[in-house]
Amino acid sequence: MANKRDLKKDINYVLGDIIEEVYVWELNNPGKDSKAGEAIIDEAISSFDEFMVRVNDRKPENPKKHFKAIREDLEKKATSLVEKVNSL
Repeated sequence: MANKRDLKKDINYVLGDIIEEVYVWELNNPGKDSKAGEAIIDEAISSFDEFMVRVNDRKPENPKKHFKAIREDLEKKATSLVEKVNSL
């Protein structure tokens, strides 16, 4: 099983890449409204905070199951955010 540090890095990289992609879209489309992009960035930041709280939980009943659920939720959230970025 991967350790907490690797999971935290994965969360940071995945959500950071999504935020970076929104910034790239905004740079390539200066005439378009950026409110939708800002909403995606806000959602990514709040998701990051939620995931960090879950990862730092010190007393999960079943740690393996707990971290697996976090990884699955991260994948679902990342897919959702990428779809929103693609629809900009």
